[in-house]
Amino acid sequence: MANHKSAAKRARQATRRTAVNSKRKGAVRTEEKKLIKALEAKNVKELPALLSALTSKLTRAAQKGVFGKNTASRKIGRLSARVQALLGK
Repeated sequence: MANHKSAAKRARQATRRTAVNSKRKGAVRTEEKKLIKALEAKNVKELPALLSALTSKLTRAAQKGVFGKNTASRKIGRLSARVQALLGK
């Protein structure tokens, strides 16, 4: 338990931030799974929209510090390479 008023506030903020970060991370994982499932099913029509949504969520999460910038970039690069290979570009 916090002994000071400021320490108690930091504890409350940490709890709140953890919940928000967890939600963001979950949203990214969900988008990633949707994209991978579409890749495996070779669903060409949905791929660009799914990749765009994942890129948006990953970039936002990286800006907010949920993921590192390089981690987000690596995930986007690898998945977009898979999408481009399937689309034939």
